[in-house]
Amino acid sequence: MSESQAAATPYVPAHATTTEVTIRALILGTVLSIVMGAANTYLGLYAGMTVSASIPAAVISMAILRGILRNGSILENNIVQTMASTGESLAAGVIFTVPALIMVGAWQNFQFWPTTLITMLGGLLGIVFMVPMRRALIVDRPDLIYPEGVACSEVLIVGEEAGRDDHAAASSQLGIRAIAEGVFVGGVFKFVLNGLHLVHETVETAFAKGRSVFYAGADMSVALLAVGYIVDLQIASLITLGGVIGWVVILPLLGAPGEGVTALDHAWDLWSEQVRYVGVGTMLVGGLYSIFQVRKGIVAGVSGLRAVSSDQANGAVPRTEQNISIIALLAIFLLTTLATFAFYDYLVQNHGIAALTAILMVLTSFLFVAVATYIAGLVGSSNSPVSGMTICALLIAAGVLLALGIKGDSAILATLGIAGVVCCATCTSGDVAQDLKTGLLVGATPKKQQWTEILACVVTAFCFAPILTLLHNAYGIGEGLRAPQAALFASLTEGFFGDGDLPWNLIGIGGGIGIALIVANHFLERSGSSFRTHVMPVAVGIYLPLSLDIPIFAGGLLRYFMKRRDGAGDEARDNGILFGSGLIAGEALMGIGLAVVVAFVTTLPLEWLPSGLTSSWVPSIVIFGAVVWYFKKWAARS
Repeated sequence: MSESQAAATPYVPAHATTTEVTIRALILGTVLSIVMGAANTYLGLYAGMTVSASIPAAVISMAILRGILRNGSILENNIVQTMASTGESLAAGVIFTVPALIMVGAWQNFQFWPTTLITMLGGLLGIVFMVPMRRALIVDRPDLIYPEGVACSEVLIVGEEAGRDDHAAASSQLGIRAIAEGVFVGGVFKFVLNGLHLVHETVETAFAKGRSVFYAGADMSVALLAVGYIVDLQIASLITLGGVIGWVVILPLLGAPGEGVTALDHAWDLWSEQVRYVGVGTMLVGGLYSIFQVRKGIVAGVSGLRAVSSDQANGAVPRTEQNISIIALLAIFLLTTLATFAFYDYLVQNHGIAALTAILMVLTSFLFVAVATYIAGLVGSSNSPVSGMTICALLIAAGVLLALGIKGDSAILATLGIAGVVCCATCTSGDVAQDLKTGLLVGATPKKQQWTEILACVVTAFCFAPILTLLHNAYGIGEGLRAPQAALFASLTEGFFGDGDLPWNLIGIGGGIGIALIVANHFLERSGSSFRTHVMPVAVGIYLPLSLDIPIFAGGLLRYFMKRRDGAGDEARDNGILFGSGLIAGEALMGIGLAVVVAFVTTLPLEWLPSGLTSSWVPSIVIFGAVVWYFKKWAARS
């Protein structure tokens, strides 16, 4: 047996007939897709990052189908997690770009149909472009590990074995408890933070010395703590390295505050107007280097189109190798492309610009879907340089429109419209690749996964405009929720077509930092070091506020020490991962719940409850520390 065949041996054999797509699985998968999409929308607007929903969705599905209903199959649970993770991936695409339309003033609110169409059309293109690459980049490439997909398959297999083994059953029940308690703790913490204002959102200070300003601070966010635990110490430390470069090295070099300006306000102004552009340059280099790295994989993905057609022409394809037919893919592609043209024509009110925009969108989407799929296999979807690739797409669109002399609001709408659809396609494709890897290992039917992902994409897309509207009205996107990527895309677009002026010198410095990181990573790889200087996490750290980087680093440290002491860290059996996922969901869903209160009842803090009882940092740090301690207790039970 070849290495490829051995790597792809499924848990459920191709000849077996097992319950897979059922009404209850579709309903549960759709509900979880909406919930995970909402949670990641909040997290992404707050922290500029999202996390995979596959493992918590798989555990929740097993708790309901196997724990309560007593008869869920492994393939049925796989369908649920496949649909649920679609909502998370769409959220990543939406929050990176769509809020930029508000920030540049092109929209006064989140328009329902345009927001829905950007999400839906991008998601569908991501699925359609990824499916033909399945054999070339998943089945025939065991060297591409797809870490989230492998971890999720292990969770599903453990859950399946739980019905036949008391120890496995106890482990599965413990995982369910971890998620449930995480949701409760995260929700309560968010209520105390924003509902009652008994905890400071950020513990921070700044001071001027000579011609420099210095800043230190940390957000009191259990969701960010969980993000750091989930991404592990290496990525968390790279994000923090970016924060140190931006806030500790570059910020003091940009000057002290003027008369009447506090050091803290000056520090934030410098970050907003200058420091984050260094992150743009670093991100751009990371995106371009990623495309160069996977050039061979892109060619292999294109060749997959012929393989799909050839396999279906030959007939007798095993159940575990059946994809959506090439005719269906072409039909969806043509319908999506025509709908995208019509959508762009509605946005810019110009047939020529709309046609050009649609062509650019299709070409860049296919390129970046191939790149995202390949990188998802190498380092996982969570570490994929989506921001860098979206910046590349934005620059390509802006460059073409500028070359043709197109300026003003039409150019801004067209550029951000392209970036929005491409970003949704890119994020969705990486997630689809992880799900298809999970399906390959558990023995799922690929075409059933693909059709249910399409269903989840279409249904969940309708939820993002209301969610974004609620969050914007309650917290202010760009203010209370900083939406760092969207703010950057808005600034870049205004710099090209509006009254903005881009600091190219700072973008160039960021590019130099990116090149230095690539060179350092090359030498680390040759020396055999397990540590790597990946560009994108550092770029993320530069353009994120330092206060967000600190709790992420704390979460990474927590996971590192738990690995050292207790051997925790295997994602499939780490209850810290599940508890952390619950913290993220709990904080995010409570944040959305409080937004509903603001929209329909009153303002925050809640008027009928005591608010602002303390101005000291001490209670904030103590309460946050208690959550860290409880997090550690769960991680130790892995």
